[in-house]
Amino acid sequence: MAIKIFIDQGHNPVNPNAGAEGFGLREQDITYDIGKRLANLLESDPNFEVRLSRNTPTEQLGTSNSTSLAARVNRAIAWDADYFISLHTNASVNSEVSGTEGYAYSMNSEGYWLGEEIVDSISDFTRIQNRGMFVRPSLYVLRRTPMPAVLIEMGYLTNENDAYLLSQRPQLFADAIYEGILSYFGLNM
Repeated sequence: MAIKIFIDQGHNPVNPNAGAEGFGLREQDITYDIGKRLANLLESDPNFEVRLSRNTPTEQLGTSNSTSLAARVNRAIAWDADYFISLHTNASVNSEVSGTEGYAYSMNSEGYWLGEEIVDSISDFTRIQNRGMFVRPSLYVLRRTPMPAVLIEMGYLTNENDAYLLSQRPQLFADAIYEGILSYFGLNM
């Protein structure tokens, strides 16, 4: 039976719940593109079924931050997803800050372990810093998902190198996340 993975492309095209910006790039555009590319990889693999939170670049979820987050979680629950992966990009007032990191509800959990594989893979593929996995039970998409969930900050839009890679080499991130997923399930041997 195929593993059902729900990919949440973080943030909406416009407010409410629009994302971070840097170097003329918008988080919601980057997450949409990489999420779509990742879905294509997963769809071509018989081990997986996949659904996206946003099926078009202009799809708007909810009318507030809270209803946007709830819509993402509710879609995953309604589909009976096995895993929930929320894609994001980070931002900092310090343009030197770079790297990929992940968040899970708790440390000893499938979401945490899946996140470790994905963050390691993104760092290996892109050569940006591996900032590690963190526990954040306060994040709505981690707190309200009954299935294992991870939120991945793929890189910093406010860092020139990260922003370049995210915008000019999006397939690299999709490939890295896919390889991380394969590694987690022991399918990349």
